[in-house]
Amino acid sequence: MTYRRWFVVGAVFAVIGVLVAAFAIFYGNFSPRGYVEDRYSRAVSQDIGKDALAYTSTKRPSEVADEVTDAWKPADQYVDGSGVYLRYDDDSVVILPVAAGSLILLERVSTAYPRYRQTVGNSWGWGRGSTVRGGGPGSGK
Repeated sequence: MTYRRWFVVGAVFAVIGVLVAAFAIFYGNFSPRGYVEDRYSRAVSQDIGKDALAYTSTKRPSEVADEVTDAWKPADQYVDGSGVYLRYDDDSVVILPVAAGSLILLERVSTAYPRYRQTVGNSWGWGRGSTVRGGGPGSGK
């Protein structure tokens, strides 16, 4: 009877493993970065140095932003006539209008914020769970 119980437990873990693998295959990466990489066309010639990787879409920036934010809720979002600026914990997704649709730039927040600070100002707050003060005894007092 002990062997049967282990067989059932093993079978359950095998099924869970298959489901996780299938989800990973069909839904791609588990991040906003992965979402953009899987769904939009890479445009290497539009990269900004080594920091911002460029992708394109024939859709308007607002449509692309809706798709991305429906899949991944941003920590902060700023929208104006120049584009849509989405901030996540580690990454930013900046969606700019171009004649043929949208230019989508993926970049780490650490390099994106200085680049877009004049546009987003204080609307891009700090990442969820982070603090302005250092940790340790008495932090947050």
